[in-house]
Amino acid sequence: MRVVLCNCPPERASDIARAVVQEKLAACVNLVPVRSIYVWDGELQDDAEVTLVLKTASETVTALRDRLLALHPCDVPEVVVLTVEAGASAPDYVSWVRATTT
Repeated sequence: MRVVLCNCPPERASDIARAVVQEKLAACVNLVPVRSIYVWDGELQDDAEVTLVLKTASETVTALRDRLLALHPCDVPEVVVLTVEAGASAPDYVSWVRATTT
């Protein structure tokens, strides 16, 4: 199982989340409002964003990443993949994620 983090503009977050769930690339997506401070093109940025916390199967993570990159409006989208310790996680939840996305 994998957890994918992807920050995006608030006005696009729901559409992206719904698309990847409907396409069975993610079992569930949490939308978390955040404030991001970073440097882009030499300028300090301070933006409201939404962090998508996407849960997917290991076998589906590449397709999910590619779809997020296609849907995302930014030139360089943040897509960070975290490996989940399936044995230490709730077994029924891990099974549900795998069954939903593979």
